[in-house]
Amino acid sequence: MQFDYPARRERIARALALNHEVLLIGAGHPIPKPEISDALLPFIAHQEYYYLTGHTEAIGGILAYDPRDAKWTSFVPEVTELDRVWEGREQIPGVLLAGFPDWLAARRDRPVVMLGAPIAGVSCDEARSAAIREEYKHARRPKEPAEVELMKRGAAATAAGYAKIQPWLRAGVSERTLQIELETEYFRHGAQCTGYDTIIGAGLQSAVFHGSPSPDRLLQDGDFVLIDSGAQVDRYVTDVTRTYGIGRLSGFQRDLYQAVLGAQQRACERCRPGMEWKDLHFTTAADMMCSLAAMGVVRGDPHLLVEQDVHTLFYPHGLGHMVGLGVRDASGLEPGRARDPRPSLRSLRMDLVLRAGYIVTVEPGLYLIPAILRDPGRRQRYAKVVNWDLVDQHLHIGGVRIEDNILVTAGEPVNLTAAIPKSLA
Repeated sequence: MQFDYPARRERIARALALNHEVLLIGAGHPIPKPEISDALLPFIAHQEYYYLTGHTEAIGGILAYDPRDAKWTSFVPEVTELDRVWEGREQIPGVLLAGFPDWLAARRDRPVVMLGAPIAGVSCDEARSAAIREEYKHARRPKEPAEVELMKRGAAATAAGYAKIQPWLRAGVSERTLQIELETEYFRHGAQCTGYDTIIGAGLQSAVFHGSPSPDRLLQDGDFVLIDSGAQVDRYVTDVTRTYGIGRLSGFQRDLYQAVLGAQQRACERCRPGMEWKDLHFTTAADMMCSLAAMGVVRGDPHLLVEQDVHTLFYPHGLGHMVGLGVRDASGLEPGRARDPRPSLRSLRMDLVLRAGYIVTVEPGLYLIPAILRDPGRRQRYAKVVNWDLVDQHLHIGGVRIEDNILVTAGEPVNLTAAIPKSLA
């Protein structure tokens, strides 16, 4: 995918509105593997650098900007003969890094703002750098049309993976087998890697948010199996969760699934310009509390239950986050806002007003997590509003999460991952 990097840099320069500061953005350096060898972990250029250069292999690269002449200079590593022989690298266009010290020395009387990875031997105005980082992040939030097209490619590869595993959703199959089939299909459809470590959990493991798939855990009749995985294409990430049922599920399990599905679909529909993400999070929590009340799990007015944080017993994470150049790309706070200190929001990844061009994940879930629900303090606090006997009967089932990637537009929201069916079977 070809991006117009000069136009992007010009737009970012206008957004940052620097006057006399020198802006430096570091690509970073590889990290050695923790072993006695000369091997390195795979190098990933810092996303703040990559966004303005598109250079994936610029080890130690520095993008510099001087607002006095409105000029960007890309300092890049010199590719050696060994680099060409051992890794097949080609020279990246730009000024060789050997020229950076002189460039910086000519501006020694100017304050430095630094983004990306730290640059050895260069100090910066840390407070000003933190403020500029927030402005930069906010300017990157709306996706350009070319970025949206790239996200669609990633979503298509992800959909192919989820389609591939459908015949494998049966008792006796391991979590690891599902992972192999899923990820292999991503690669067949253009992905370079997964956007993050694939999460697959069967049975009680479906309520472990970042659990790793195991070759030893087998799907069993009556299990939920939760799969949270997505393809990465040219650094852009798709982030999808589906929960499936294996064999015959109980009526309680089916009701729990429908509670999440209905709330998730309504939340997706509400992803429109001007919507406060925090309000949408609480609205979705109340939606699911209404369903849990109908199931007999909780008692009381759903909105009052949310005010009392009862929802955090069953829905302890946030509604979602931004996604794009990274799995939580440019999430965070609306400019000028401080983080909401309420404990129930500690896992809410963003507090933003939605705008056209934003791509967000919408991923509510309901879980029966023993570590939370067996806590004596919570049982005492919520003794009157939770049917603990009913909870105890179902502590073995795990949980349900459903997640899509939604593009906010000036009109109807667009579900980029709609091709992945949301069905128990």
